[in-house]
Amino acid sequence: MSGKGDTTREQIVIAATRLFYGEGIRAVSMDAVAEKAGVTKKTLYYHFTSKDELVAETIAARDQPTLELYMRWFAETEGTVADKVRGLFTRLGRSIDTPRWRGCGFLRTIAELANTPAHPAVKAGAAHKKRFEAWLETELREHGVAGAAAVARQLVILLDGATTVMLIHRDLDYVDTAGRLALGLVEQAGSAR
Repeated sequence: MSGKGDTTREQIVIAATRLFYGEGIRAVSMDAVAEKAGVTKKTLYYHFTSKDELVAETIAARDQPTLELYMRWFAETEGTVADKVRGLFTRLGRSIDTPRWRGCGFLRTIAELANTPAHPAVKAGAAHKKRFEAWLETELREHGVAGAAAVARQLVILLDGATTVMLIHRDLDYVDTAGRLALGLVEQAGSAR
């Protein structure tokens, strides 16, 4: 495929990502995606044979950038590993405290497609969550945290729970509370060695 084709495909993915995130997958038609991307419907279907394929591509496209964002937040936070984990929640709170925030795109996609667990976007979202957990486990292990796998799983539950409750209540205290719990979990695991 030519560079022009790659650009068109990326343009479609960007438009679809914005629409799906803002309005929901089921509410957005392929016509709306084509219009937002500035392409014909024929061009859209040249690049994506179905809406399911496009939805899966939008989720897959967010995987690495999202992981890299959390990696950067972790690396930029000074202090102990517990401080760094707490920093993930602090930075998350800052990034989601906007009127345009609609929740975790991975969780929203999985929830919207929950009745189709074999959907490629559900699988891509689940794979992202597992990669995130594996990265967190590696960081914890490298920083000497005892029981890194179990602690990483608990932290993922706190992060996903905080984003879900934040979506419901729009109150950053939930993210802050989850961050304090996360700090305590890591400190407790570290001192259990």
